[in-house]
Amino acid sequence: MTTVTRTEIDFLGPMEVPADAYWGVQTARAIENFPITGQKISNMPNFIRALAHIKKAAASVNSELGAISSAHARAIVQACDEIVAGQLHDQFVVDVIQGGAGTSTNMNANEVIANRGLELMGFARGRYDMLHPNDHVNASQSTNDVYPTALRLAAWTGIGRLLQALAGLREAFDQKAKAFEDILKIGRTQLQDAVPMTLGQEMLAYAVMLGEDEQRLSEARALMLEVNLGATAIGTGINAPAGYAKNVVDRLAQYSGVPVVASPNLVEATQDTGAFVQLSGVLKRIACKLSKIANDLRLLSSAPQAGLGDIFLPARQAGSSIMPGKVNPVIPEVVNQVAYEVIGNDLMITMASESGQLQLNAFEPVMGWALTNSIEHLTNACNTFQHHCVRGIEANTALLARRVAESVTLVTALNPIIGYEKAARIAKTVLQEGGTIAEVADRLGILKKEDVEALLVADTLTRPAALRS
Repeated sequence: MTTVTRTEIDFLGPMEVPADAYWGVQTARAIENFPITGQKISNMPNFIRALAHIKKAAASVNSELGAISSAHARAIVQACDEIVAGQLHDQFVVDVIQGGAGTSTNMNANEVIANRGLELMGFARGRYDMLHPNDHVNASQSTNDVYPTALRLAAWTGIGRLLQALAGLREAFDQKAKAFEDILKIGRTQLQDAVPMTLGQEMLAYAVMLGEDEQRLSEARALMLEVNLGATAIGTGINAPAGYAKNVVDRLAQYSGVPVVASPNLVEATQDTGAFVQLSGVLKRIACKLSKIANDLRLLSSAPQAGLGDIFLPARQAGSSIMPGKVNPVIPEVVNQVAYEVIGNDLMITMASESGQLQLNAFEPVMGWALTNSIEHLTNACNTFQHHCVRGIEANTALLARRVAESVTLVTALNPIIGYEKAARIAKTVLQEGGTIAEVADRLGILKKEDVEALLVADTLTRPAALRS
């Protein structure tokens, strides 16, 4: 079957492009040059919408300042509105990892917008003499200010979803904390038995951890608001009309709904990717917290006969192809794996940022792809963790009660009442002869069984100085 094509020309020469494609010759060269991941920028919808907002803002301001005609601006704006609405995303076909600091992505956007604009003006695709990807769509712009601005807009949007997911997960742990507030259990340090606590206190600690990360992430999100749009190539604003830089940022804020502001020094902002490093560091922090919590839940739910068995996790799928009845903690396990990915992405972003040279960092494509994955995968992991695991946690109340009653660590709570020596005597006897703390204390004539049992409850075991009141 013969593919119908059209011929487009750039300064390297002519090249055939599918006749029905909205992208053009520079995109075609990028497809040929960068068969790297198999992942196209169409897999970054927030980023594509951000590009459309930028091109729309630029066209509007360029028209007002006389850089392009009102007719060109109208066609560009309408095409951008369609892309913001979700149309033509399949035409963004460049690989997410590419050479050229993102130029291929920027040109992919310029060509799609130009060719759709040509249709809206009544011309055939490829009629760049009537509406040009560079001269009109990319007027007063460079990849070097468009690409990082788009990354920041996309990150801002993605972080908003992640914050919602974190809040939902935190609230789920809060609910479990309330449900388990009176259930005593043995705490553990270094995987050894420690003093008693409530299962509610254990769950509440996880909620507090996540709440702290929400705050840190909100702070990092604010860094995404400072953009270098208007910098053009290196921050000097060359080829842009006077007044363009300030106006285009204001217009971008208006169109996108994101309160972006212009960087105070565009030369610095064009080469500096420190905000991405800081954001990635916060994402790594979140990943570490989530992985720690997932590890804890896996340990606490280890069962059914030879594990810790403090809690029951919801059974989500059969756990073994050979062992009948086995159920594995698959949700915490997937959270662990997302965390490992995010931690690895952080190293990638760190190295890419450090490798920037002089007035530009050429490695923002890999930073952008890594940030996109970290944000999206953490969001999905938090939602999965909340809905398929945390909300369904149940306490193994009978086992917890028995362990508390039999635990020699309870003598720590009796120290203020009977002193260290008598408490140690009780513990030694329990370990040698068996029985509960209450039974042994009674048998040794140190404290009556009913008095010990009255003391060994949540209100007295889990609050500072409660036994001294």
